[in-house]
Amino acid sequence: MWYKFFVFLPHIPTARCVACDRKRADPVFCRPSITVTVTATNFCPPNYTLPGDRGGWCNPPRVHFDMAQPAWEKIGVNCAGIIPAAMYKRVPCVRRGGVRFTINGHDYFNLVLIANVAAAGSIRSMDVKSSGSDNWMPMARNWGAQWHSLAYLTGQNLSFRVTDTDGQTLEFTDVVPKGWKFGQTFASKIQFK
Repeated sequence: MWYKFFVFLPHIPTARCVACDRKRADPVFCRPSITVTVTATNFCPPNYTLPGDRGGWCNPPRVHFDMAQPAWEKIGVNCAGIIPAAMYKRVPCVRRGGVRFTINGHDYFNLVLIANVAAAGSIRSMDVKSSGSDNWMPMARNWGAQWHSLAYLTGQNLSFRVTDTDGQTLEFTDVVPKGWKFGQTFASKIQFK
């Protein structure tokens, strides 16, 4: 079972510490002095046929977090369902090991899922370079943490240049070895700080 609550703030983060705001929400529905860290949130598509101020559940400028029942019950009372006011703050993502890259798609559509990203926890831009080129090629965000390129890169060594939303850029040189297959995941030895 999933629960929602809304925060009327302008932008949704990737990693946040979240608590029910007992001053703005009915305190009967809030657990005092308890927080949860949300490390991944889903994308809730807006419904632009409804007004953005108090209309659709996911319309800007609303920010929302969908939470699993165990996390929800740490900050709110089960019968509340929706908490209309919450507090949140950005916290760094803590990860073990290096950044990981999963390669999906097909020959002319390389879809790369980037995972285990520490620090900001979210990516602003990503470029790819193959063993067949000396140039970095920009990738486009496909969905969430998945980025794609429309080039034939199958089986070549791949390097990635990744910039997180805090502006830190790392290069992952030959993180994907020659001869890779779609569906494989490759772990680097470096991580965002």
